[in-house]
Amino acid sequence: MVQTLELTLEKELKELIIDACNVPDAPEEFPDTAPLIGPDSPLGLDSLDAVELVVAVQKRFGVRIGGEDTSREVLESIETLAAFIRTENS
Repeated sequence: MVQTLELTLEKELKELIIDACNVPDAPEEFPDTAPLIGPDSPLGLDSLDAVELVVAVQKRFGVRIGGEDTSREVLESIETLAAFIRTENS
């Protein structure tokens, strides 16, 4: 059951990102370890998308993503973002 809940968070994050950042041609599947922001991102997200993503995540999950260094680490991938949310909400 815990594994199902964990997978649900990653899936929910992917849907939130695609919606919040208006990604029209998002790949159906992309790895949880893939970079979220920058040229290697399968979604093609940039720094402006990162700001929109931070706002959306903070509203949806009630977490606060702090300074620039923290944001970069947290937004590295779906995996790091999900881990941050789990830690903040535990």
